[in-house]
Amino acid sequence: MFKRKLKKAVFIASSFLFMAATSGGKSVADAVPNPTDTCDVSAGTALNMHAFDETGLCVCLPGLTAEQLLLAPRIQLNKHAGKFVDDYLDKNGFFLGKIKDRSGSYFNVIDEVFSKYDLPVELKYLAVIESKLNNNASSGAGAVGLWQLMPAPARQFGLKVGGKNDERRHTYKSSVAAAKCLVYLHKMFDDWLLTLAAYNCGPGGVFKAIKKSGSRNFWVLQQYLPEETRKHVKKFIAMHYYFEEHGSLTTLTKAETKAHISAVADFVRKQEEQKTDTAVVTTETVAR
Repeated sequence: MFKRKLKKAVFIASSFLFMAATSGGKSVADAVPNPTDTCDVSAGTALNMHAFDETGLCVCLPGLTAEQLLLAPRIQLNKHAGKFVDDYLDKNGFFLGKIKDRSGSYFNVIDEVFSKYDLPVELKYLAVIESKLNNNASSGAGAVGLWQLMPAPARQFGLKVGGKNDERRHTYKSSVAAAKCLVYLHKMFDDWLLTLAAYNCGPGGVFKAIKKSGSRNFWVLQQYLPEETRKHVKKFIAMHYYFEEHGSLTTLTKAETKAHISAVADFVRKQEEQKTDTAVVTTETVAR
């Protein structure tokens, strides 16, 4: 059954690659926005949208005491990414600080677009990896702009390409194209780390890695991906931790996402049970 599904997926990926331009590890195609689930700790499946506060706690948590919040589940950095993230941030701290200082106007636009397309806004950190938030960035292969879009897929997204009016250099319009690409890829993989990998090397490269490894877990199949793609995903995670100081569902595999949501749901249930038990005890005491 797995092999039959994989062959079908590879066929879909091949069709995708036929329609899209590929260069410098990039491959994008058009997509239709796909509404996602809302933030719900009772959900048994992975969610696309889950919001976190500045401490890394899920905003779905009900009103709890400070003591209870200290025990609440937080997303953990995967052990396979820890050293890379530490080294990357140590090496690039000054450079990242300068980008952060001028990131506000870019992130405001991207947040608006990604919210419209029901994407986690934390995916905006991908733009930092792609172009250092520079609309004038270009590669020798012809990728241009904030999201480093190639000419053919950019046109597929309805962008004007070339000359002074190259819309790949337009923050809002190029962000819409990037959002469509991310929606398309996530619908294909249902996993944010695989989506980020596919944005870099194309879905075909990710499906090949899945086939060779027999796994859809990024940390298992990464050895079968190009080195640039492995680093690309880890750079995103590092960038996320730099800007947010914690992880989100975009820094987790699908399995890790399910485990985290389950842990939050269990925690909330236990807190409610304790609250109920306390209320019962109090009522019985008063009755006596």
